[in-house]
Amino acid sequence: MTTTYRTIQGDTWDNIAYKLTGNINFMTDLMAANFDHIDTVFFGAGVILTVPPAPDVTSSTLPPWRIGEGEEDGE
Repeated sequence: MTTTYRTIQGDTWDNIAYKLTGNINFMTDLMAANFDHIDTVFFGAGVILTVPPAPDVTSSTLPPWRIGEGEEDGE
């Protein structure tokens, strides 16, 4: 099943990425999935964009031994 997003007036790539995933870095994947709109800076209302699956994001601010901490003891 393909996920889509219908733009609202004034949407931008980074704004849409943040709305969908909470991370503006998803913008690159979003743009790649909608190459026909690559030159768009500000979207008009009603443009249908394909939304690719969001990659799993692991915190890069935590050391490897802290990632997932607390999962074993039910926290």
